[in-house]
Amino acid sequence: MLGEAVLSTPDRLLANVERVVLGKHEEIGLVLAALVGQGHVLLEDVPGTAKTILARSIAQSIDGGTFSRIQCTPDLQATDVTGLSIYDQKAREFEFRPGPIFANVVLVDEINRAMPKTQSALLEAMAEQQVTIDGVTRPLPSPFLVIATENPIEQEGTFPLPEAQLDRFTLRTALGYPDEATEVQILQAQRRGHPLSSLEPVVSADDVQALQAAVEEVFIDDVIVQWTVELVRATRSVEGVALGASVRGSLALERTARAWALLQGRDHVVPEDVEALFLPVLGHRLLLSASFLAETRRLGRDAALGLIKERCLALAPAPAPNWPGSARPSAD
Repeated sequence: MLGEAVLSTPDRLLANVERVVLGKHEEIGLVLAALVGQGHVLLEDVPGTAKTILARSIAQSIDGGTFSRIQCTPDLQATDVTGLSIYDQKAREFEFRPGPIFANVVLVDEINRAMPKTQSALLEAMAEQQVTIDGVTRPLPSPFLVIATENPIEQEGTFPLPEAQLDRFTLRTALGYPDEATEVQILQAQRRGHPLSSLEPVVSADDVQALQAAVEEVFIDDVIVQWTVELVRATRSVEGVALGASVRGSLALERTARAWALLQGRDHVVPEDVEALFLPVLGHRLLLSASFLAETRRLGRDAALGLIKERCLALAPAPAPNWPGSARPSAD
């Protein structure tokens, strides 16, 4: 069984971030699920929807947590991200100067404006939490979370992420505009300064690492594991998808489901966890066919992906409410 201290940590973290980012409970939960599951997030949204504020508030909620922002432009070089070695003439030796990737929370703003060579500099960092420079491998801080942003509207002068790099992101989500009441609340909250300036840490880096370790202890029944695989495999044969999710998609869905369950205060995964995460975890990994996009162009990509989800669930139905093992085994 998971201890009360571990189970209370997500609530403290979520509540603290919600002091700054208002009205986005589920979206913040998804980003925190990626953090707890040791993954990374792609935020595809229009400007001015608090993406930077979200990243900064997560970093500030961690005692001693560090934050860095990488503003992507076509002239950004890989060494501007990872750092480089500079020769010190006085000491007669090379000195390594770390780049902005060496932080607990890294915001990669408008990642699709960077050249592909620079984009690829993030791959090793995201996959292995380390960077190799001049033949020397250097570990990155722990916890480590990359939040990359894209503007889905403005595409001029951009370099779309290839499927292989999209696959590195655990999940994709969007904050979107707040509702009217929340927008009024935002204006009122910022009359005398930004709430971020007074945000205090509520958890330690050790607390977050304990959460990440606790994900391994979250129980997931073999029936749900089997269904998760069937669901991902359905994306490879369903009508409307030219290229389905890879095995990395299966791994990401299973691990994020365990992290999501932990954030909900449970020590076990239920089918609803997997279903809720289908689009955030798998949506950006699917290459939709041209004919399907033509049929659904009036609906938009998110609605089209919703149709794909329905078709996959029809091919791989969720376990019935009384599926074997639905009663969580006791610790005894």
